[in-house]
Amino acid sequence: METPVRDTERPPDAEQPAPEEPEEQETRPDPARRKRRGPGPFLLLVLPTLTVLLAGAVFLVATDRLSGLLGGDDGGPAPAPQAVTDRVDPALLPWLRKAADRCDTLRPSVLAAQIDLRSGWSNDGAALSGPSGLAGFTPAQWREWGEDADDNGTSAPKDPADAIMALGRWDCALAERMTESRTRGTVNGDLLDLTLAAYDQDEAAVTKAGRVPQKALPYVRKAKQLARQYAQFDTAPSPLPDAGAPPRDGYLHRPLRTTTLSSAFGTRQHPPSGVTKLHTGVDFPAPQGTPVTAAGPGTVIFAGLTQAYGNRVVIDHGEADGRRLQTTYSHLSALHTTQGSTVVPGTTLGWVGSTGLSTGPHLHFEVMVDGHYTDPMPWLDGGG
Repeated sequence: METPVRDTERPPDAEQPAPEEPEEQETRPDPARRKRRGPGPFLLLVLPTLTVLLAGAVFLVATDRLSGLLGGDDGGPAPAPQAVTDRVDPALLPWLRKAADRCDTLRPSVLAAQIDLRSGWSNDGAALSGPSGLAGFTPAQWREWGEDADDNGTSAPKDPADAIMALGRWDCALAERMTESRTRGTVNGDLLDLTLAAYDQDEAAVTKAGRVPQKALPYVRKAKQLARQYAQFDTAPSPLPDAGAPPRDGYLHRPLRTTTLSSAFGTRQHPPSGVTKLHTGVDFPAPQGTPVTAAGPGTVIFAGLTQAYGNRVVIDHGEADGRRLQTTYSHLSALHTTQGSTVVPGTTLGWVGSTGLSTGPHLHFEVMVDGHYTDPMPWLDGGG
């Protein structure tokens, strides 16, 4: 008979204790497991708007524009901005015009723009050895260009009349030398641009570049932009592209007996260099050795060999309708005239060739009015 096994942990009849109830725990979330909340609507919408408005208000106050938006001190509309011409003493206008009359390249508005850029029309000087007066002449520059323009017994850069006339003399001298360089073919470009560039840098820099140097471009642009704001100072319209329009019946004779053009006046890709730029004249194709004749009466002011234009002749025809008229004849195989010669329509100047930067025999013919290139065709008889 088997002996029953007994539980040694508790007696058989012992009452089993009820299981313990677990202690009630707080339902507080674990901080480590708390979900992060994104920014609310206030932060997303309102705060950035307030920041922008505050920054804008600070900018307007700092730049003194807030009063312009709100009106004048009396609550009325803000005053109109002051025109640049208001800074100029009206008594100086005759001097601007007189200085600009020294040469065809200058206009009163250009001189006014140069003075604006130089001094802002302030006659206060800087250091004793530095630029002085409206036009900002240094002592060395004044010794070269300064004169007693108003006959008051003194020549001084702080005398506005003296300064304006000295600036005109300087500019016109530069324009004359740039004209000579352009005639020789050593530089190319608009005569006023070249003159302003020579003033800003120097003649050597323009000659070396063969055009307006890169460093002078900002000054040339600013001066011409300002000149447009001073345009009312000009006694006559400024030379625009159509300023060279001749009388309708034509003014000049054809330099060649041909009506064929191989290249017209205007922007094009230059054949030898591939650079897109202004073609300053027209090209008449013709056989090598065809006679080239003067298009009008005048004086030969240049006849010689140049690097770009080859054998080149430039004739000054004097005034046409109050404007200075010149013609040029380039790439000639040989010359049949000399500088200083007097010519009439039909005078042989040379023969068609392909000297200089040329791709074949032709005549490159130009017309310049007051130093500015213009389309030659309307000037020629039967040119349309």
